[in-house]
Amino acid sequence: MVGTIGHAGHGKTTLASALTTVLARKYGGAARSVDQITAAPAEEVDGIPIRASHVEYATPARGYTHVDCASHIDCAKNMIMGTRRLDAAILVVSAAEGPMPETREQILLARQAGVGHILVFLSKCDLVDDPELLDLVEMEIRDLLSQYDFPGDDTPIVRGSALKALEGADAVWEGSVIELARHLDHYIPDPERPVDKPFLMPVESVASPAGGDAVVVTGASEYGTLNTGDEVEIVGGEERVGATCTGIEKSGQVSDSVRSGESCRAALRGVRPEQVGRGLALARPGSFAAHTRFEAEVYFPSQEEGGRSTLVPNGYSALFHIYTAEVTGSVELPEGAEGSQTGCHIGVKAALRRPVAMGDGTRFTIRENGRAVGFGVLRIRP
Repeated sequence: MVGTIGHAGHGKTTLASALTTVLARKYGGAARSVDQITAAPAEEVDGIPIRASHVEYATPARGYTHVDCASHIDCAKNMIMGTRRLDAAILVVSAAEGPMPETREQILLARQAGVGHILVFLSKCDLVDDPELLDLVEMEIRDLLSQYDFPGDDTPIVRGSALKALEGADAVWEGSVIELARHLDHYIPDPERPVDKPFLMPVESVASPAGGDAVVVTGASEYGTLNTGDEVEIVGGEERVGATCTGIEKSGQVSDSVRSGESCRAALRGVRPEQVGRGLALARPGSFAAHTRFEAEVYFPSQEEGGRSTLVPNGYSALFHIYTAEVTGSVELPEGAEGSQTGCHIGVKAALRRPVAMGDGTRFTIRENGRAVGFGVLRIRP
């Protein structure tokens, strides 16, 4: 899964449309116009609307699902709260303006949200006549990527014009989009899917079809494999509840199994609708526990990076977003520390108001007043 990130007005949605259109012309598939992409309805996550459109395109090497967000705020919310983690991101930067404050914020969000790879599309190059100016913008982008531990010197940067590629009047600009797709094929490795671990799927939504005896849950598998007929356990509620998977649907088609990294709808028998909900998780029986206390390493962004403007106090309380769960929790700083500076990593102990299914290495986000103020990784289970 790939997503476009970048400053507002730099051409993220135009590039998403150009990828579907140009690749459809060359390899087949469905083209999507800018209007079609922007018409996608907002998806509510924990009551917060996220305007994100999903489009698909393919090269001879592999297929891609592409997430395009309507604004900088939507991009941020999608990386923080989106239920499907991006494998890679395309950073879109206008050649006429260069990197902007939102560019920096979204590179930071991508790093802390676990996006492993970034490519760059230097857009609107048709508006810049000076090659030296393009070189300077490219150098600035590489420096910015390196600041956040992405390999800036080695990152592919494609100079192009998505709008001109969409119009199809100039083979050079169409070629820039095809070049970007080739970099996606060769620079982004096939995602590693931990199918050998016990099955875990955070629940996104629940439905109870009329007249049916099964509850249907949707989600994206984090680990392992689920087969039709398998016994599962619902973790994270007041009590563990057992159920049987009686059916699986992927991409609108009936399937016998779902593997790590895939999304599905799973029918469960033996459980009531009120016993399962968003924020809980399906797991192989006995394999995962729900915790209210854990230790983690947290990065608190500086004010320049969109974080807090003041120290993080000991006992700081905020919303923790862990998989699809959102729960109030507090942070205990190391012994003797009354507050923590922002812009640095620090080891903390956290306490949640209710249990959440998680394991070693689980990533989470701390939110305050609708913005991300901390990014953490669970390191030690108590």
